[in-house]
Amino acid sequence: MTQTLPAPAAAPPRLTENRKAAIAVAVTVVLWSSAFVAIRDVGHTLSAAPLALIRLAVASVALTAIVVATRGRRVIPQPLSRRTYGLIAACGVLWLAIYTVALNAGEQHVDAGTAALLVNVAPLLIAFGAGLFLGEGFPRALIAGSLVALSGVAVLSLGSTGDRDWLGIGLCLLAAVLYTAGALIQKVVLRVTDGLTTTWLACLVGTAVLLPWTPQLVSELAGASAGAILAAVYLGLFPTAIGFTTWSYALKRMDAGRLSATTYIVPTVSVLMSWALLSEVPTVFGFIGGAISLVGVAISRRRRRG
Repeated sequence: MTQTLPAPAAAPPRLTENRKAAIAVAVTVVLWSSAFVAIRDVGHTLSAAPLALIRLAVASVALTAIVVATRGRRVIPQPLSRRTYGLIAACGVLWLAIYTVALNAGEQHVDAGTAALLVNVAPLLIAFGAGLFLGEGFPRALIAGSLVALSGVAVLSLGSTGDRDWLGIGLCLLAAVLYTAGALIQKVVLRVTDGLTTTWLACLVGTAVLLPWTPQLVSELAGASAGAILAAVYLGLFPTAIGFTTWSYALKRMDAGRLSATTYIVPTVSVLMSWALLSEVPTVFGFIGGAISLVGVAISRRRRRG
């Protein structure tokens, strides 16, 4: 009498590079969305530059610990050219330092909806910049989806309340331009190195640029509440250290235009988080604009059949 052996258990499916990139994008969207909530919460305690400094300093310490723990003495896996170091420095100055300060300052002058609308001009600028300078072309689905998603952000901002002035508008537009430049530069850097190295070195550069504001930061921290300090630390650990690293991981594996289009979801997620954490009930415009943005992102992700 023969005995039937049980069939071997099927091996769990391995994550493909595309799925890993998709997970990285999802993590980035959630963490960057939470940053708007945290900035809104702590922005009345810490000034724009000191808040940016503590955020980047915390991120630099966390990423340095990760790099040393995982790589030992060889913290940079492969030699990099002077040009690459220069591009990483430019990314650190433009995106991580000046962009963060501009965004912090902008949100002190305009309401969150207006800030979201103005800053989210960047993904559309990135799509055109990637087509012009990175050879990604101008896919119709990407451009159409970006325009639809941007219109959703515009609808979302109609339900916002608060003061608006030209200084805040200018700062948010400046942040959008810096965001665009940083993302395009980073895409070039990621052709020769990995995301962790790029984010780590850029954070170090950004921190160094903001060091002149250390005395002001120390002074403001002395009068800050424990909650405000924890929120600032959170901004450094999660939206910056983790969020920018997962963004870099996805950017290395995706076109810059398509990846940036997914960040149109950020204002919608941010509104929902504000609803849950700060009891800021979204308006009808928030729900409608969020739905339109999701449709636009879905359109931008469509690929043309060969």
